[in-house]
Amino acid sequence: MLTMPDIKEKDRKASAPVRRALTETPASEIVCLVDDDPLVLRSTGLLLASEGFVVRQFGNGEDFIDYVTSNEVPLVVLDIWMDKMNGLEVLARLCAISPQTHVIVITGREDSAARITATQIGTVGYLVKPFDDEQFLEVVHTALGHQSGSLSEKFDHLA
Repeated sequence: MLTMPDIKEKDRKASAPVRRALTETPASEIVCLVDDDPLVLRSTGLLLASEGFVVRQFGNGEDFIDYVTSNEVPLVVLDIWMDKMNGLEVLARLCAISPQTHVIVITGREDSAARITATQIGTVGYLVKPFDDEQFLEVVHTALGHQSGSLSEKFDHLA
């Protein structure tokens, strides 16, 4: 039978600041998710929330465009292949409404034409699902201007 090692109270306290440092983000940072797949919305939303972001989820591009016309959106994670209004259409409208919004594109299938178009319009990231959580979070943090670098680089001074 496997048991948890005995962790002394002083060891718990020593590790607490490291955990907070990994997840510290200002509570006011909003990340919008636009995807017609409820499972992607849920899992990606939980991942972002675990990093301390305020997450707004949209199951279609029309609802997101309505939202962004009256709200400031620093970052949107946008699916390309959706019914009705696809991600490239959303991206084109977003550029006209809110050019300061950073965009990370996610897609379920590799499409070089869509990648080129999205990149030319000005996305900060393009990821194919399923993507690596750490890679995704790194792109999100970079898009929002957070300090980058590997975890070991970030915490070398703690050693």
